[in-house]
Amino acid sequence: MDYKSGLIHDSNPMENLEKQLVCPICLEMFTKPVVILPCQHNLCRKCANDIFQAANPYWSNRGSSISGGRFRCPSCRHEVIMDRHGVYGLQRNLLVENIIDIYKQECSSRPLQKGNHPMCKEHEDEKINIYCLTCEVPTCSMCKVFGVHKACEVAPLQNIFQGQKTELSNCISMLVAGNDRVQTIITQLEDSCRVTKENSHQVKEELSQKFDVLYAILDEKKSELLQRITREQEEKISFIEALIQQYREQLEKATKLVETAIQSMDEPGGAAFLMNAKPLIKAIVEASKGCHLGKIEQGFENMDYFTLDLEHIADTLKAIDFVSGKTSLGRTGSISLPYYRKPGVPRGRARLMAEERL
Repeated sequence: MDYKSGLIHDSNPMENLEKQLVCPICLEMFTKPVVILPCQHNLCRKCANDIFQAANPYWSNRGSSISGGRFRCPSCRHEVIMDRHGVYGLQRNLLVENIIDIYKQECSSRPLQKGNHPMCKEHEDEKINIYCLTCEVPTCSMCKVFGVHKACEVAPLQNIFQGQKTELSNCISMLVAGNDRVQTIITQLEDSCRVTKENSHQVKEELSQKFDVLYAILDEKKSELLQRITREQEEKISFIEALIQQYREQLEKATKLVETAIQSMDEPGGAAFLMNAKPLIKAIVEASKGCHLGKIEQGFENMDYFTLDLEHIADTLKAIDFVSGKTSLGRTGSISLPYYRKPGVPRGRARLMAEERL
């Protein structure tokens, strides 16, 4: 039998009001005292205390040494923070309590209508008053005596109703407490995510600083080696330019002697020629010896001895790695570089992973 299709409901304003006065925990009409949460939802104080105790197992009783606790509203999931008084510190909703009293008075003064109680579809004049344990559906006494539930095991409807309502209430409390624990785990995971990002940013900064130190070492060494090459270049060029100047002076002197000798060759008189010939010949012989001035050795221009062998250093740089070697789902290692203090950079200690150092 389809229980839902076998019931006849008569909706009215009083029934609608009753729905608004049902506690979301015990699923019954609010039991006084009724407390109002900061989110404006209402609970029986007993039900509120049940879910509070479930969410805060170490909070034993009112006035406990534990400073307070928290739980979530079962209606909207808003977090309710309690002081040391627990749910006894929540304000009572006297308005709701008064409405409940008025509702109960109104219900007691009105005659019970047929439509206020679910009726059996098979026996329209019979109320649903028993529960079939075999089929697990509510039914009426006539169905048990003459109908489809004649061979079934039944129990009073109220007994099953109270048992299942209590079970459902316990399940709700357990689920609410479980949701609070899940929310706590979510908060912890979000904190872990935030801390992971912060730690990642920190080690990235440290890594960048250590590589900046390495760049500074290379720049300083580069400047030093370039200066040595420049000094050698200047010394060689200075020497060559001095030789050039000597040869130019010798060339100028020899050119003048050639001009003088040519003029002497044009002298018509023998006496005049002989008077100048001997000193001129001597000067030319002396000038010819100038061809033996200083010279540069073969390969003097070479600068190959300034060649660097950086292969082993390149291998060392390629071997740089994190000290611990754990970088996936584990503790991130730290990178080590040679010690170097750049002006303006705080003193510190660093090591190279490889044995060779820059």
